[in-house]
Amino acid sequence: MRTHQAAILLAAATLLTLTGCTSGPEADAGPTPVATTPTTPAGAGAADSAGIPPEPTGDKRVIYLATLGGIDPEIVDGKDDQAISRGRDQCAAMKDEKDPTKRIAQVEQRFTGPDHPGGFGPTKSALILATVQANICPTY
Repeated sequence: MRTHQAAILLAAATLLTLTGCTSGPEADAGPTPVATTPTTPAGAGAADSAGIPPEPTGDKRVIYLATLGGIDPEIVDGKDDQAISRGRDQCAAMKDEKDPTKRIAQVEQRFTGPDHPGGFGPTKSALILATVQANICPTY
């Protein structure tokens, strides 16, 4: 239980950082870009070339699922593999899509639930997008 709580706190802190939520006057400045160098492991398969990143494992998996559940429990709703698959698909779809508004629209179409057949709305979709990027495809 203690590890789960730590994962939720870490996920929340990561999400706040990614969305630019801070307590200082810089809150409206947006996130600071971070330079990264993507690397492709030896033996990368067709999924990698198509832009589909590997599934998150270990703590990344726990944090990803806990953060989505914190946004709205219906996003995961006991279907961990489906939530991960949707996240990986979102990464592939947005690899070449740089427009944030279009990325959020993609999330609204991809992440749905029984009580949200049209998606979870732009605010929750933006949080879902930040969670996907932080935990599945941070270089996209």
